[in-house]
Amino acid sequence: MSTTNAAAPMSDAELDQLSINTIRTLSIDAVERGVAVCGSGVGASICANKIPGVRAALIHEHFSAGQGVEDDHMNIICLGGRTVGPSVAWELLQTFLAAEYSQAPRHLRRLRKVALLELQPTRTSR
Repeated sequence: MSTTNAAAPMSDAELDQLSINTIRTLSIDAVERGVAVCGSGVGASICANKIPGVRAALIHEHFSAGQGVEDDHMNIICLGGRTVGPSVAWELLQTFLAAEYSQAPRHLRRLRKVALLELQPTRTSR
């Protein structure tokens, strides 16, 4: 698996746009997996899951970093830059990248059901 580094020192607004651009790159199949980071990781996760084809999750521990990929085909790991230290973040990324997508029938059925949700109309205003 190869990696692409799109990070550079920048303001919060620029970081938000970088996350969006990175996530869109994944959604057009230019990359297989991605990482989105913001202060808590919550905003990155919410933003990522608005892009069709993205299955993002906010991760703080090792089990979910691997299981999310294996069972749910998570393709974006979201981390909190203010909530997860650098060594833990590195370990979570290693787990995320080492995990393989399950081809078990029950996981593939679940994935198809999630994909169908993207085709359903959503509310347009509140």
